[in-house]
Amino acid sequence: MNVIEFQSKLNQWGQAQVPFLFLVDFEMENLLAWRMDEVPDDILFSINEIRNSSQLRLTDQKVRIRPYPVSLDAYKVKFDFVQGRIWLGDSYLTNLTIKTKIDIDCSLEELFARSKAKYNLCWKNKFLVFSPETFIQIRNGRIFSYPMKGTIDASRPNAEENVLSDAKELSEHVTIVDLIRNDLSTVATNVRVDRFRFVEKINTNQKNLLQVSSQISGDLPDDYACFIGTLLISLLPAGSICGAPKRKTIQIIKEAENEKRGYYTGVFGCFDGRNLDSAVMIRFVEQEGNDFYYRSGGGITAQSELEKEYQEAIDKIYVPVY
Repeated sequence: MNVIEFQSKLNQWGQAQVPFLFLVDFEMENLLAWRMDEVPDDILFSINEIRNSSQLRLTDQKVRIRPYPVSLDAYKVKFDFVQGRIWLGDSYLTNLTIKTKIDIDCSLEELFARSKAKYNLCWKNKFLVFSPETFIQIRNGRIFSYPMKGTIDASRPNAEENVLSDAKELSEHVTIVDLIRNDLSTVATNVRVDRFRFVEKINTNQKNLLQVSSQISGDLPDDYACFIGTLLISLLPAGSICGAPKRKTIQIIKEAENEKRGYYTGVFGCFDGRNLDSAVMIRFVEQEGNDFYYRSGGGITAQSELEKEYQEAIDKIYVPVY
């Protein structure tokens, strides 16, 4: 459905307190929504405590993933283009992503069943998401967002201290917190940063990562459910996977990446009739025929260093399985 149809349907369901599941792609060209009791069988999801499948059969086989990353030289072309636009003043921060061919030794459904992420979504034979990043949550009339910016290999010496003291990471995080604070202010009042730059550990099958997040919140009007579709559309796409200023930076992303992201870095979530929980679709595996690809990336600023940004994109190629 298109944006207008999506917005209208969700507003109607919100007013009637009808639980639903929704997906929105990055380009906002393929928006989907289902009543919770009508979700197709080929869509599997787990959103914190809400899920529609827990009985998938697992083997004892250890999951392995083998990436075939793009070369540093190929990445450099995109990196230089983005930094060039930053130096021209067109952007302060641009999220640059790459597409990496991978080999995996199990199905997307089994990866879904094994995942320990906060947000999981599997569209059979299409893509798999195991995202650690909340887009927005709505609880008891308040809206929350938890932008994530700053990633480091947890095994590195003094990893937490280094990621928190890194000037580039601080600049990137401040920019996104300010962007999200401004975005939430378009739909909420009393918007404030509750927690600034706290560190969470993410366990993966290859290495453990430290991820830096903040918490931002605001108050919604009592009748927010009646325009929940309008609210979602007004906040999209998620600022953390675009950059700032958002509209101009989206154009830079399109030119640099030269291909559509599709559902990668889009948003999915659910509404239970009163509260809403949703995720940014990062940590993303997609299937094309018999081949699998992993999407990853990071924020580029004027302070970014080519090799570090390239390595961060590679470090994010993981699956959080046991």
